Amino acid sequence: MARLEAYRIGPEDAAFSFAQRLARENGWDVPTAERAIGEYKRFCYLAMTAGHPVTPSDAVDQVWHLHLTFTQDYWQRFCPEVLGRPLHHGPTKGGAAERTRYYDQYAATLKSYETAFGEVPPADLWPAARRRFVDDPKAFRVNPSDVLILSRKRVKVVAVVALVLGAAFAAIWWGK
Repeated sequence: MARLEAYRIGPEDAAFSFAQRLARENGWDVPTAERAIGEYKRFCYLAMTAGHPVTPSDAVDQVWHLHLTFTQDYWQRFCPEVLGRPLHHGPTKGGAAERTRYYDQYAATLKSYETAFGEVPPADLWPAARRRFVDDPKAFRVNPSDVLILSRKRVKVVAVVALVLGAAFAAIWWGK
């Protein structure tokens, strides 16, 4: 684990660090990106030591995907020098059987995390298996410069304000 903790992804002299790039691409702040990188390292440790197939959380998977784009770093430095062997990323083939397999692998990964590190994984970066494989797949990524994003709470507030203003306008209009 010491080699993983000491390892830094990408060139040391980069003006735009791996953590900054990860934060930008995921709409995170840099401290969240750095935490996700730490969780990615823990995931890689589990991949090498758990004794069963492991499945990352979505946040950890985002780190892994970006790391894979640093191909020379990943294949020529990270895998041979830090992990000691290749770590391939295999996407799902789709379908109910695959969903069940990855759900079960993810639940086992969460248990192995607790055993290996003596603590539960942080819920904001490692949600429960149901959220990861039932709720979150309904989500999709959007570019905030292309759309207006409002929370459900804000929509409710705006709707109430609109109803109140509409009622007031109607009272004034029809009260004449």
